[in-house]
Amino acid sequence: MSLEIKILDIGDIELDSSFLVLARDPGRIARVPTLSYLITGGSDLILVDTGYRNVEIMERLGMRGIQTREQVLDNALARHGVKMGDIRYILHTHLHIDHAGKDDLFPNTTTVAINRRELEYAVSGLMGAQYPPEDIKHLIDRLHTRNALRLLDLEQSEGEEIIPGVVCIAAGAHTEGSMNVLVETAQGTACVCGDVVYDVYDQIVEPFLQVNEMEPATTGNHGTTKRAEKAAIKKALNSGSFLLPMHDFPAVIDRGRVIGRLHETVPGPMAPVKNENRNWFPA
Repeated sequence: MSLEIKILDIGDIELDSSFLVLARDPGRIARVPTLSYLITGGSDLILVDTGYRNVEIMERLGMRGIQTREQVLDNALARHGVKMGDIRYILHTHLHIDHAGKDDLFPNTTTVAINRRELEYAVSGLMGAQYPPEDIKHLIDRLHTRNALRLLDLEQSEGEEIIPGVVCIAAGAHTEGSMNVLVETAQGTACVCGDVVYDVYDQIVEPFLQVNEMEPATTGNHGTTKRAEKAAIKKALNSGSFLLPMHDFPAVIDRGRVIGRLHETVPGPMAPVKNENRNWFPA
């Protein structure tokens, strides 16, 4: 089955550059998009990640959330003729503050699917305010509501199918329970990789401070080892034809290398490879 992915731009975040790419320009502020992906063309509509709850909540991490009316999630969906109640599954790459903030706006007939290890990790307290209580408490309510939550056991499986053409696998980095979403499109597999990659250009195209061939730079925000982070980036890069992070626009991949960028749909018109950061601000 050939599926298509709509790129939903649902907000911006301003944060320290070194948070995105390890050791890059500490004190310099970058503005990055927050994306969600709508998977269409299959037996059910699927949404990957729901963004942050509101712009104010990002202040808990010393960041600034920015959202226009057009970026509000229900408006972003409406541009594709979709209402929140039409979504059958929400898949979460992980549960950080800017990924699971709008789940409570969806009815319980929309099943939220997450890796079981990610929910365990969220309540461990190891990453503190990155897992807001409002978001996690809502998921606990879903945990005790029939069919409102689906827990995946990806570390012990080779992947779990959500619908034909959409499979979740363990990401192996960023958080202990992060997952990748693999989507079969007419032009190859798309890998939604969550926050294993924040910045396509400075982590992969021209990897910051790296000297070895095909050696990616890690992010500055992860709960696993550097070895695991690098391996997870390589795993995502070699998963298919497209790489879809949540804070940078998708990349077209050929044998592990970035050869183009996408901005509206996957597959879609290919743009040149360049740095996609929206704004840089002086330190």
